[in-house]
Amino acid sequence: MTGSLSRITAIGRNTFTGLVRQKVFYFLLIFALVVIGNSAFLAKFSFQEEFQMLKDVALGAMAVFLCLLAILTTANLLPRDLEDRTIFTILSKPVPRHEYLLGKLLGVVILLALSTLVMGILFVGVLFLREQAALAETCATFSGSAQDLAAALDAVHKGGFSWDLVAAMVLLLVKSILLASLTLLVSTFATSGIFAILVAASAYFIGHLQVTAREYWMSGIGIHWWTRVFTAVVALLFPDLQAFNLSDDIVAGTSLPVGLFLQTLALGGVYTAVYYAVACFLFQNREL
Repeated sequence: MTGSLSRITAIGRNTFTGLVRQKVFYFLLIFALVVIGNSAFLAKFSFQEEFQMLKDVALGAMAVFLCLLAILTTANLLPRDLEDRTIFTILSKPVPRHEYLLGKLLGVVILLALSTLVMGILFVGVLFLREQAALAETCATFSGSAQDLAAALDAVHKGGFSWDLVAAMVLLLVKSILLASLTLLVSTFATSGIFAILVAASAYFIGHLQVTAREYWMSGIGIHWWTRVFTAVVALLFPDLQAFNLSDDIVAGTSLPVGLFLQTLALGGVYTAVYYAVACFLFQNREL
C-alpha cells in the first residue's frame, strides 16, 4: 500500500509540474483573475446590487475557467505521453495501469484545487474590501437613528461574504474534477487530444442542456417508448451539470441547505469514480 501511494503521488506530482508549465494554464488563469478583479470596478449601483454583480461575475468566471482547464489539460495527458514515449518508460516499471491513470488524475485535481484556492482568495479579498468600503460609507452618510444604522450595517453584512459562497466554489471544483475524469476516460480510446477535447466539450453541453431537452421531449403527448429509453440513457451516461450550478440562488441570498450540498457532492463523487473505473478498464485492454 505504501509503495502504491508513493508511485501514485510521484506520477501526480510530475503531472502537476508539467501542467503548470503549459502556457494555456497561465493564459486561462490570467483571464479569470482579470475578470474577477475588474468585477470590483463595475458601474456603481446600490451596495446590494454591486455585491450581487460581483458575486455573479466572479463565480461565473471561476466556473468557466475550471471547466476549460479540466478539459484542456486532461485531454492531452495520454496523447502527449504516447507521443513522447514517456508512458512506455513508466509502464515498463512495476506501475499498474490503474495507478498510472490515478496519478494523472491526481495531478489534474491538484491543479484544479490550487486554481480554485487562488481565485477564491482573490474573490473573497475583493468582496471584503468592497464590504468594508460599504460599511464606512454607510456610517459616514447615514443620518437616521442608531437602531436604523445598525439595521443598515446588518444589511451590508448580509450582502457581503457568506460561507455559502465557499460551498458554491467547492461544488464548482467538484464539477471540474468530474469533467476531468470524463475527459480522462475519453482519452483512453481517443486517437488525439483534439478528439478528446471535442468529445468532452460535447458532454459538457449535453450535461448542461439535458434537463431542458428532457422537459421538452417528455412534455408532449403520446411519447414513444424509445424516446423515454433514450432520455434515460442520456441521463445515466451524462450527469446533470446544472445540479452543480447553485451560484444563482446563493447570489440571490438563498441559503444552501446542507443536505443538498452533500447530495451534490455525492453525485460528483459517484460519477468521478465510475468514469475512472471505466477508464481503467478500457486502458487495461488497450494495446500500447
